[in-house]
Amino acid sequence: MAGHLYDSAIGLLTAAGDLAVFAFRAAREAFIPPFEFRETVRQIYELGLRSAPLILVSGLAVGVVLSMHTRASLERFGAESMIPAGLAIALVRETGPLTAGLLLSGRIGAGIGAELGAMKVTEQIDALEATAVDSFRYLVVTRVVACVIALPILTTLMNFSGMLGGFIAETIATGMSLRLYFNRAFSIIDLVDYVPATIKTMVFGFIIATISAYLGVKTESGTEGVGRASTRAVVFSSLGIIVANVILVRLIFFIFPKAAGG
Repeated sequence: MAGHLYDSAIGLLTAAGDLAVFAFRAAREAFIPPFEFRETVRQIYELGLRSAPLILVSGLAVGVVLSMHTRASLERFGAESMIPAGLAIALVRETGPLTAGLLLSGRIGAGIGAELGAMKVTEQIDALEATAVDSFRYLVVTRVVACVIALPILTTLMNFSGMLGGFIAETIATGMSLRLYFNRAFSIIDLVDYVPATIKTMVFGFIIATISAYLGVKTESGTEGVGRASTRAVVFSSLGIIVANVILVRLIFFIFPKAAGG
């Protein structure tokens, strides 16, 4: 039993070390020419633009639900006028970035893990290497860069979609006008609320892409391994986002004290 636990611990530490080296290499090669511009743009479209409908619909739903919960809480204190501002702060600072990251870890993580896993087991990656193509740069780095670029944009879309959902809920409940709603929503939001929370999603994008790509290129055991890689990509990238979010929030509060003061 002790031997089994020891072997499991060593295997886990080895995998963590391999992943760290993999991530460092991806980060380094993202800044070293030649750059695969065409493939990067294609990946931004595949991973970013095609995720926009999911983000829009989810943002609307989150905004409606948050508005209803916020109203139920603030009505007790007679502070209904603060509902738009409270909703906007909650979305911009935390709910929008984290929800977008977790949603995209499901869609993007599973896609990258399954796609690269399938290429690995069908030896397409080896075929690329045989034609003198740097498979790591072409398959991994382009996806990492695309995710790092796409996540902040999709998070911003999530924020505004959520506020639009909140407006729909408020206008049904009270008949509040669009102009009044957004005036109140942006009345207390500053750049220090928006910028750090949105920039941290670049880290989320890096985590999703590197973990998913690593699991994809390490796939074994045929199609069964592809399924495992896809599932593990979602699970581990989601866990990575949650852990990173705790660290990044604390770091943001340390660097930008105003962000913690409301």
